[in-house]
Amino acid sequence: MSKNPLGKDSEYPDRYAPDVLCPIRRSDARNAMGLSGTLPFGGADIWNAYELTWLEESGRPVVATAVLQVPATSKQIFESKSLKIYLNSFSMCRYASVDELSSVIARDLGEIAKSEVSVKLTPSGESVNDVIGTLPGTCIDSASGDFSAPDVDASLLRANAEEVVEEELHSHLLRSNCPVTNQPDLGSVLIRYRGPRISHSSLLEYIVSFRQHNDFHEACVERMFIDIKERCKSQKLSLSAYYTRRGGIDINPFRSDFEANAAKIRLWRQ
Repeated sequence: MSKNPLGKDSEYPDRYAPDVLCPIRRSDARNAMGLSGTLPFGGADIWNAYELTWLEESGRPVVATAVLQVPATSKQIFESKSLKIYLNSFSMCRYASVDELSSVIARDLGEIAKSEVSVKLTPSGESVNDVIGTLPGTCIDSASGDFSAPDVDASLLRANAEEVVEEELHSHLLRSNCPVTNQPDLGSVLIRYRGPRISHSSLLEYIVSFRQHNDFHEACVERMFIDIKERCKSQKLSLSAYYTRRGGIDINPFRSDFEANAAKIRLWRQ
């Protein structure tokens, strides 16, 4: 973590600089949760980057968005500020095609993640207007409860074992803090499950208990998955978080034990 640029003044090179990328081991957070060996979920982290630009061979600038998908099985992830600096380093570099640059980014990020990373670049001239979407299912944000827990508390979760349901629930009240800078991270969370009916008030209390918790987006989502699975005895569970962007990048972790892909939704805050 010595290369981590968080909380430091940083230079923004405009020439290709893969060495700025900072890896973060997934095992650091997973060991603290007692996760080792075979993971109880699949999924991916979906990164949307909105501020990518480079030059054609003629010198004409190209602007584009990037969608990066890192599998949950990767050994490492990359720190978000270092990714912003890395993507900025292409701004005065020339590439013959979108595919050429995509290959460079996929190779560099794959080396950091120790896994294949999917990269899709969409130049502005080829873009399709993203429609702002809404999360499916029931919003639990108006549920009453006791929201005084000082930190994450899985014991808040309750479910009725006598009533088995399939349900989609969501909340826009997720907030946690960066473990390095303590800056707030805001997001929405979507939960799809089959199993004992989860108490909406207890689930909202649990989500709100992350409000002063310090951890990266991916670790927060994995902790939610583990806690809900264990406390509520869900037979099937998917959990997606849609965080607001910072530095032109938003991160959307998805974990599931029965679905292969997250719902592709861009929310109003993204």
